[in-house]
Amino acid sequence: MGRDVLGGFEHQILLSILRLGDDTYTVPIVLELEAQTGREAAPAAVYIALRRLEKKGLVSSRLDEAAGTRGARKRRVVSITPAGVDTLSESRKALVTLWDGVEERLDATK
Repeated sequence: MGRDVLGGFEHQILLSILRLGDDTYTVPIVLELEAQTGREAAPAAVYIALRRLEKKGLVSSRLDEAAGTRGARKRRVVSITPAGVDTLSESRKALVTLWDGVEERLDATK
């Protein structure tokens, strides 16, 4: 894997963006994280992690002009970049490799 290793929360956010599709924003990401993990996700934590992912080049963002019509606030929408997809793919391969052969040991401890 590359120099920038994904943290668990960053990994979950990237997977949520993949599930939701491009041009999503913080609120749907928070709801997706909570639905899929069963744990509460703080919007501020998601926002901070998105900024970190953008600095790493794994997501891109832009202001959604359409959301600013009739007094509504403009939203910052995010999309996963090709580098983000590659990083997720590499991370998945590494995790699958680490899990290979461990199931038997887990079952033996039950």
